Amino acid sequence: MQMETVRFTQNDLAKYPFLKETAAHMKKLNLKIEELANPEMEQILNRAEERVKSAILSVSVGKKRENYVEIPSFPVAIMLAIATKNSFIKKRYALAEAKQAFSDMRFETRERIMAIALDFDWNLAPNRSSEIPFEFALNFADYLRNTVHLRDTEWKLVNRILVNGKVYLNQHDVARLLQEEVQSRIERRLEATELPSFPEKITEMAERLIDLAKDRIGQEEMEGFPKAVSQSAFPPCIVALHEAVSKGHHLSHVGRFTLTSFLVSIGMPSEKVAELFKSFSDYNERLTRYQIEHIAGERGSRTRYTPPNCATLQTHGVCVNSNDGSCRGARNPLVYYKRKLKR
Repeated sequence: MQMETVRFTQNDLAKYPFLKETAAHMKKLNLKIEELANPEMEQILNRAEERVKSAILSVSVGKKRENYVEIPSFPVAIMLAIATKNSFIKKRYALAEAKQAFSDMRFETRERIMAIALDFDWNLAPNRSSEIPFEFALNFADYLRNTVHLRDTEWKLVNRILVNGKVYLNQHDVARLLQEEVQSRIERRLEATELPSFPEKITEMAERLIDLAKDRIGQEEMEGFPKAVSQSAFPPCIVALHEAVSKGHHLSHVGRFTLTSFLVSIGMPSEKVAELFKSFSDYNERLTRYQIEHIAGERGSRTRYTPPNCATLQTHGVCVNSNDGSCRGARNPLVYYKRKLKR
């Protein structure tokens, strides 16, 4: 079957609401934001709230409804997440939708998978070689773009079959890489800077979602950071990593990622972070900037990464086991930093 002959059904649009065709379908419906407060929109609005609420609580999107509710509830949920003006909620929602898409795509037909891949401008084709035991062949550039943040060794290109610029994959792995694309597309939609005037009902829902998120992860992790970087508020582990890198001492992969993700998360520009690594013997300006910009969400999937939690840092020997009282109860270096800034 040729990819261009595949047509998405209403069920497909409900199952994969991130598709360009779903957006075109919604455009035809000409749904106005002020109409969301109307009684006849209640089912759609409630389903939209459920999508975001489930994302906050369990990184899921809840139980699917009839197509006439499910399809329009997605853009309304996008609107709700934007109305919260909260980066945690927006990232959490994008991840939940992407994970649901992955769950569904694992069991899709081959033709549907290729049609979804084409929606993201992928160069994906069925494997025609009987000698290679995989279902799909993906252009290596598409593969590399979507494995940037996948850190397991299985995703390294050297551990894949690469022939004539094509990486051979099974359907599970194609679905996992498409999950990265879905998350990135939704995150871009959530980056709206010019916000409309939301109806009071939408504002009330957004406030409920913010309160729910605060209960779920705590006030400290919900709040942002001031623009000025305060080195005096660094947690002990970051102080140790910062001192080591300033002296040109070797850092483990986890140490480099922790320091970089911490600094970009608190607002340090990527070029400033790159300067810290100049004294390293293996320093490569282009590669270093590329890696930092990926962690900062300035390249690739546009996902900004945060440092690992304290339990993970302890496992990898990055935690310095300080007696600093501010470390108690802080699950992540960013929580410590916020506490210190308040004090």
